[in-house]
Amino acid sequence: MPSSPSPAAAGVPADAAPPRRVLPVIVFAQLLGTSPWFAVNAVMPDLQAAHAHQGWPVAAVATLSSALQIGFIVGTLVFALLAVADRFPARRVFLACSLACGIATLAAAAMASSYAALVAWRVLTGFFLAGIYPVGMKIASQWFPRGLGAALGWLIGALVLGSASAHALRALVSGGAALPWQWVFVAVALLCVAAGLAVVLLVPEPTPAAASRSAAVRGLRIGALASLWRDRRVRASAFGYFGHMWELYTVWVLMPAIIATRLADSVAVSWWTFAALGAGALGCVLGGQLVARWGSARVAAVQLAVSGLCCLVAPWLMPAALGLFLAWLVLWGITVVGDSPQFSALTAANAPREAVGSVLTLTNSLGFAISALSIEVFVRLAASVPLAQVLPWLAIGPALGLLALRPLLTRNPT
Repeated sequence: MPSSPSPAAAGVPADAAPPRRVLPVIVFAQLLGTSPWFAVNAVMPDLQAAHAHQGWPVAAVATLSSALQIGFIVGTLVFALLAVADRFPARRVFLACSLACGIATLAAAAMASSYAALVAWRVLTGFFLAGIYPVGMKIASQWFPRGLGAALGWLIGALVLGSASAHALRALVSGGAALPWQWVFVAVALLCVAAGLAVVLLVPEPTPAAASRSAAVRGLRIGALASLWRDRRVRASAFGYFGHMWELYTVWVLMPAIIATRLADSVAVSWWTFAALGAGALGCVLGGQLVARWGSARVAAVQLAVSGLCCLVAPWLMPAALGLFLAWLVLWGITVVGDSPQFSALTAANAPREAVGSVLTLTNSLGFAISALSIEVFVRLAASVPLAQVLPWLAIGPALGLLALRPLLTRNPT
């Protein structure tokens, strides 16, 4: 079992403050490393056109999106059960998964003519993303054990921008030299590899003292699942998160289709999809800044309530003036994910100290399972029912999430 290097070997004194570059590099690596997340969604119109003769199902985007979510769920559970990021240096795990994720993305592009192969490669992409997003957060927790709450907004904001980046790349590819859609896959694969190299080359190993203060635990404690229903505060934050996940990824998957109801130009659709989804980074960062004044529970509740209202007003804003329509989508993009860092912070704060990592892993896995179910239900429903009638039902998640959050809003909110 590889061991962490000594402070001298790592080149970092035991009492040294984190180098200034550490957080920016981790944030930037999260942005680049998560760029393959929506690569298929970004080029779905091109894929459908290229393979129309094969009779791809109308709801193919739902299956391909859910496939990645399922891969991510399996990956997080496997990584936790085997304690991969605890047994091996987290930086090297991040690099290995970045390389594997890049290879899986390139393979998906090369074998996209086979629908079954594309689904399989998206599952593998999601599996290796489990070694990028959560492991990146573990690296941050090692360096910033006392300031992780402030860092979470930046880290998840980077995840949002990274996830949305494929849409911007597609707009650049289509609007520039009219290159084939495969170049989007190539670009995000290279960005993913660059993320791994940046972490290994620019982020030193944390000192043993810093690593020991992080919230990580060795192995997955299955018994920790009991706190999700036995502990009132853990139950509140976890079930609030579940309501949030019912809405989040389905909105992200449907956003290009929503925008396409008003904009005919595919390049404009890609740019506005990137703008609406990428605006979520602002919600994450600003929400993190408001925590000191409002507390995580109130910040999460306000954003969850606003995103739920955005679902409900869809029938009136879908046909509204274009400027109002786009402003609604940007506001929705800001609030639909801006509560994510706060749910993570609440669950980490309320979970049993000896099982923080297990509770977070199990909560995230259940949340992504809910998102996969929601994607399948709503994307397939949208294939036969107008979006204006479908979108309000997403508000079920935020409504139930707000109900679950009440104990944290009325009694000493975190």
